[in-house]
Amino acid sequence: MTKSNQQNSSSERELVLIRMIDASPDKVFRAWTEPELLKLWFAPLPWTTPSVETDVRPGGSSIITMRDPEGNEFPSSGVYLEVIENEKLVFTDAYTEAWVPAEKPFMTVILTFENVDGKTRYTARARHWTEADREEHEKMGFFEGWGICTDQLEVLVKKL
Repeated sequence: MTKSNQQNSSSERELVLIRMIDASPDKVFRAWTEPELLKLWFAPLPWTTPSVETDVRPGGSSIITMRDPEGNEFPSSGVYLEVIENEKLVFTDAYTEAWVPAEKPFMTVILTFENVDGKTRYTARARHWTEADREEHEKMGFFEGWGICTDQLEVLVKKL
């Protein structure tokens, strides 16, 4: 990935990754919303995504399970707040299903898919509840991990 094709930034409570993906927004949106496609790219290899359940609509829930190379599984549940087909997805882990509050909310993700001459300006914003959460996420490898996943996403959507 060339430097001109990516942009990373952070602020007090937000981490942002921006990429140009060589595929149309509808393909990128599909890869984010269809469980069988999400399984193919969502975790940075050698991690995998063995299980994905989604109900992609405002108020619909999702549960995505990632598995590390040792076989440990890490389920993550959340609720979709906004869904604009082929343009925008907003979801949060503040709720586990319907409007049931999570034990410890961590972030809200805002994804936008902007059509630029048949390609997609892909923007992933992770907004955290606290500055400490943002710092923790950055130390966990947000830019590296989400960057690897975005590379995997691009490889997939070019084939769709």
